[in-house]
Amino acid sequence: MSNIHQINQKSTEQQSAEQLEEKRLDDASDWIAKLDRGLTKLEKKRLAKWLSTDILNIEVLFEVAQMWDKMDHLSRLSDIFPQANVKKKRTRNSIAAIAASCILAVTFMFYQSANKLLPFVQSTSSIVAMQASYQTNIGESNTINLPDNSKIVLNTNSFVQVKYSQNSRIIELLRGEIHIDVAHDTARPLSVIVAGKVIQAVGTAFNVEVRNDLVELIVTDGKVLVAQKDNTRDDGIEQITKRLPQNSMAISKGEKVDLDMSGKKQEKVRKVDPIEMAANLSWRQGNLIFRGESLAETMAEISRYTDIKFELADDKELQKVQVAGVFKTGDVSGLLDVLTRNFNISYQKVGPHKIVLNYAG
Repeated sequence: MSNIHQINQKSTEQQSAEQLEEKRLDDASDWIAKLDRGLTKLEKKRLAKWLSTDILNIEVLFEVAQMWDKMDHLSRLSDIFPQANVKKKRTRNSIAAIAASCILAVTFMFYQSANKLLPFVQSTSSIVAMQASYQTNIGESNTINLPDNSKIVLNTNSFVQVKYSQNSRIIELLRGEIHIDVAHDTARPLSVIVAGKVIQAVGTAFNVEVRNDLVELIVTDGKVLVAQKDNTRDDGIEQITKRLPQNSMAISKGEKVDLDMSGKKQEKVRKVDPIEMAANLSWRQGNLIFRGESLAETMAEISRYTDIKFELADDKELQKVQVAGVFKTGDVSGLLDVLTRNFNISYQKVGPHKIVLNYAG
């Protein structure tokens, strides 16, 4: 059975907005790097112009400075807007003066709230350089660019905590699903902590999903190591900050493994064909690809992206239905239309958040 249904591609406006935000972040990172080595007179003028064009530029600049532990560099920004020049040429430089005031105010705010937003904790082993939490609601996705150029994409209803130090990169997945592209750094491995497991890499890409009774790990590039988290000493911090032993379970590009939370089942690494890989990771493009899954399995996956609950009527014919096709995440109307036209399934809305599926016969 092959029923392909494509619904609503991402709008041009959404794509443009995402591209604009990516450029803003790139520009802010570039300015922090230039501040690190010192600005020329021409660069000071250009930075003042960039800051004055959009207040979001100021916000992103401070976010990048926080992540890179470069807040001290922002004290130099007061020199970009000399007070004497502002008074003499108020009309001409009014925008720059406003931007300077915003910078000074935001600088004060960030220093006052530093302990809440970015705790810097001195210890004998390391300095915590970044600590943050990110989450998505049902039906949402989010891309996070980390200070080492790693990138996390959060799927629907996901929650992660990120902790970066001089010696380690730690991401704890508490709920949902992520795909992460790991920036290469042999001296500072990146560890994903999930359901009592440590998934570690120094430069690769992989997908992790927390399910009811297991964790699905798919490696899309490079190789990762997996070990049981050691909680006997310092909550396993020493284990996480160091490289896992080479005899740990290894999963390479094009392979997957279901990690058992109970520790009672055997964990087997297996190859994943390219079509299955594309189906498993299609959520990153806002799609869901099904290749003959049962109707019950299909609706369970679709339910992750909406607050509507689907219930299958007690009918053996429904149990025989296999679904193949491409659906947009969260597009319930399009889904019901395809089920009606292509799979001979009717539906009944029994409440604002519940739909019962029946076999039309």
